Amino acid sequence: MVDWRHSEGLVPYPEALAFMEARAEAIAKGEAPETVWLLEHPPLYTAGTSARPEDLTDPGRFPVFEARRGGQYTYHGPGQRVAYVMLDLNQRGRDVRRFVRDLEGWVIDALAEFGVRGERREGRVGIWVTRPDKAPNPDGSAREDKIAAIGIRLRRWVSFHGIGINVEPDLSHFDGIVPCGIRGHGVTSLVDLGLPVSMGDLDAALRRTFDRRMGAVPEGMALRD
Repeated sequence: MVDWRHSEGLVPYPEALAFMEARAEAIAKGEAPETVWLLEHPPLYTAGTSARPEDLTDPGRFPVFEARRGGQYTYHGPGQRVAYVMLDLNQRGRDVRRFVRDLEGWVIDALAEFGVRGERREGRVGIWVTRPDKAPNPDGSAREDKIAAIGIRLRRWVSFHGIGINVEPDLSHFDGIVPCGIRGHGVTSLVDLGLPVSMGDLDAALRRTFDRRMGAVPEGMALRD
């Protein structure tokens, strides 16, 4: 069984990181259940292991933390639902690419609960939505905005970090970085798309859709000794 945790208020990033590292270690030892933690952070930037200094365009704007996850710079703040996933890939096939695709699929399924078509894009991490309501790109192609970010780390085949879905953050806060190192595209949220979705609405959708992609251990997969 997965232990679902939910924190009210804004959780300081160092506190969240310390909890994730301790929980991942306990899961690896068989001393704690797999965990999904839903929370919000105060405004901050995190730097993944591939972050480039030039992509931090306003370094004094918010605190910057070394996340030690995969990826580049990302923003967390009020109005963004963060779901940290501490899941045991020893029981899920030890297939990192499939695990990331399952995380992406989970986000896509949750967004679909609100009629939003989230999509993957080759060479661009995260989940994207097309914006026919905006002026097209100079080459005539449709505009696309990012609505969710994904970044994980594995230790002893247990994941931590996870996903961030924009419900109603201050989108101008993304201006201090090049999100995930991707230039030429925007950032959006459920409310920016004109949907009156609350954080509780999204939490319920994440719970409803989790098992579809993430819940079952593959048939025949032996549990860790």
